[in-house]
Amino acid sequence: MKKLDKLILQAFAGPFVLTFAVVQFIFLMQFMMKYMDDLVGKDLGFGVIAQLLFYFSVLIVPISLPLAVLLSSLMTYGSLGEHHELTAIKTAGISLTRILRPVMVFSVLLAGGAFWFNNTIVPMANLEAYSLLWDVRQQKLALDIREGVFYNGIPGYTIKVNKKLGENGDLLKGVMIYDHTQSRGGNAVILADSGRMFTRFGGQYLGLELYHGRTYVEQPNAQNASGASFIRQNFDRNLITFSLASFGMDRTKKELFNTNKMMLNLAQLSHYTDSLHNRLFTERRHLIPQLNPYYTYLRLDTTGRVALQRVENWQVPAVELRPVNQNIAQQAANRARNVRSFLGTSAERLNNLTKETANYRIESYRKYTQSAAILLMFLIGAPLGAIIKKGGIGVPILVSIVFFIIYYVVSIMGEKYGREVVMPVGVGMWLSAAVLLPIGLFFLYQARHDSGLLEVDWNRFVPSWLRWPLRGYKKSL
Repeated sequence: MKKLDKLILQAFAGPFVLTFAVVQFIFLMQFMMKYMDDLVGKDLGFGVIAQLLFYFSVLIVPISLPLAVLLSSLMTYGSLGEHHELTAIKTAGISLTRILRPVMVFSVLLAGGAFWFNNTIVPMANLEAYSLLWDVRQQKLALDIREGVFYNGIPGYTIKVNKKLGENGDLLKGVMIYDHTQSRGGNAVILADSGRMFTRFGGQYLGLELYHGRTYVEQPNAQNASGASFIRQNFDRNLITFSLASFGMDRTKKELFNTNKMMLNLAQLSHYTDSLHNRLFTERRHLIPQLNPYYTYLRLDTTGRVALQRVENWQVPAVELRPVNQNIAQQAANRARNVRSFLGTSAERLNNLTKETANYRIESYRKYTQSAAILLMFLIGAPLGAIIKKGGIGVPILVSIVFFIIYYVVSIMGEKYGREVVMPVGVGMWLSAAVLLPIGLFFLYQARHDSGLLEVDWNRFVPSWLRWPLRGYKKSL
């Protein structure tokens, strides 16, 4: 490794680590804000939140790497140009492509590592993250009994408290409890003037100690509905214990999620895609044989009764035609409606199967396109930094955001068009690369010829044998 390579890599390493950490933090906060409604108020604990943060940070690594490479390349070569170090290196007879080579080699290695990471680590992280998120979503909100509101978060009970006192709101006034555990509606009601709320046995149970109240229980008579008995009991102190097991988070088996497209690597995606293709081909091939029985025509036999006759070669012999009566017309209309219903159902089923196949193919292409985006962003960022010659944070961040938004928007459009079968899936997934690659090559061409960003010498694009006639034509003008 030359001293020049060490100089450039050292200048690149600091901005890359810093920008990658910042981009990771921004995208991670975006992910957490997206699912914030599912996390708040459930008393999940630090362990569950830490797991979600870790798994989501792993998932966004393939998204953060291209933007980090773009921003750090702009900052590195912009800073070298701003301090005239690029000029000094070029004066020594070293070309721009040689100056870009250290970071380019690093970007190639990073793209290969990102592909392995996206194909091996990300599917496992998806399985862990979304299975945990599913369990979090299924968990109930933490116990939150409010004043004047009926609370039914505890299975089998409905609780209402008129007033909550004390520093922690554990002193209650005007308590009403409906007991539905016997599946008889509100046959059992408990009223109390006051009470105290606390947890028992390490928070696994909720205790309500009620004072000066009454219990009303209606016991229906199985023999006579109008002869139900009614029991009233007074109490000075009554302790009721509720199980809080329903508030705990139960983990679902991960095997129920591992067939989702996001939890599969390339080999598994290829297997599922081939299966879906075969299924789609089989259903399309069987559509015509399933449709043939509907294509019959009605005729009158010798006794005047209606008979069905299969259509031969899609033509009805003229000798078989008879005057159409109302019964025949009604049966023909019913069969036409059956054909329309069958075709509508079959078309919807085939359309859903086609979209499902496209989704699996999109996930396969994404593992390639996200890795190739690292090289694409380097091709844009490094030459552009050498052209604008601005280091620091301001201008590189602005330029990086512009190009990353272009890349992101075009990627989303291509993915949507591929999913909706507007264009081939491969074309849609590589659409962003096809749009930005010419821009990157143009920046590289401008940087190699020490031209400005929009300074274009069109004579370079005209063959030499055409320049003399064009020059003579301009002089004559």
